[in-house]
Amino acid sequence: MSVTVKAIKPTWANLRKYVKFGIKLYKGNDFYVPPLVVDEIATLSPKKNPAFEHCEAQSFLAYRRGKIVGRITAIINHLVNEKTGKKEMRFGWLDYHYGEDIADALFKAVEDWGRERGCTTIVGPMGFSDMDHEGMLVEGFDEMGTMATIYNYPYYRDDMFRMGYVKDVDWVEYRMKVPDAIPEKYLRIADIVRRKYKLRNIKFTSRKKIKEQYGQPLFELINEAYKDLYGYSQLSPKQIEYYINEYLGIIRLEDVSVVVDENDALVAVGISMPSLSKALRRARGRFLPLGWYHLLRAIRGHSDVVDLLLVAVKPEYQNKGVNALLFTDLIPGYIANGYKYAESNLELEGNESVQKQWEYFERRQHRRRRAWRKEL
Repeated sequence: MSVTVKAIKPTWANLRKYVKFGIKLYKGNDFYVPPLVVDEIATLSPKKNPAFEHCEAQSFLAYRRGKIVGRITAIINHLVNEKTGKKEMRFGWLDYHYGEDIADALFKAVEDWGRERGCTTIVGPMGFSDMDHEGMLVEGFDEMGTMATIYNYPYYRDDMFRMGYVKDVDWVEYRMKVPDAIPEKYLRIADIVRRKYKLRNIKFTSRKKIKEQYGQPLFELINEAYKDLYGYSQLSPKQIEYYINEYLGIIRLEDVSVVVDENDALVAVGISMPSLSKALRRARGRFLPLGWYHLLRAIRGHSDVVDLLLVAVKPEYQNKGVNALLFTDLIPGYIANGYKYAESNLELEGNESVQKQWEYFERRQHRRRRAWRKEL
């Protein structure tokens, strides 16, 4: 039977169907970490996601015999295209049953959509911004993912090659053993950096205070620190407000480190949190009736893994050892909370300065992800 691809309107009912297909596809898979359905719907909804101020998108569902067999979303980020001077489109939220005809039909739909709008190149998987999932898994299919990453079957990678897509960039991820004590070299570097640049760590006792005092500067720092990274889309004021409300209310204070200068200006931030992977698997994408309970237990520390969500350092302080200040502050809390392992977020494979920060930890590179490119 042939495959039919339909563009869907971004209604709540359609997006719910779209999101739930991605979760059902991996039922019984031991390594897939499902998102929360309500969060995914919000991201894909023009009424909820402020990224639609500078992005346009179209989601598609593939059908065979009346049943959904695949999904994909086409995105044009006009902000990034204005910055780069390119006519580029993205694809994301790719999931489908095994079958070359399904993959071909899905990509024909997004490629045609992009050509109609003047795009000359397609890249992905990527989202509206770096806050969304990006990077197709190409190594590490037998490793459980994190809440911030994509899982996909190995046949996706094979289909990308077959359809003429080529590697654009790769990201790598590391799993590290939390040490029994702060590495001595980190302590020495942190002491030198602290005195040389008159920096200090600050801790918070209130999430509300973080949001009010450093919420806006924190995301402005991310914009500044990440501006030259691959595909980065500057967060708008409305996006910053959206993410402040979305994420800063659930972080654990002891898993956050902030570095400021002598004038209390933000210099660096490290944000981590207990792994929610197992909790999300138990929740199966649902916050109710009991998904909230599994997530709350994980957030309160019932996990032996900590996810290193992001590290951002002001450009003028990069490669000067400021990261040592962050981790000499965080590691004692990791030990006290019983974390045994830490999961890094995505790191561009050529970004040696970022990977260098892990050199004093016992670690292994266990996953690799890829952004693909094709000329239209």
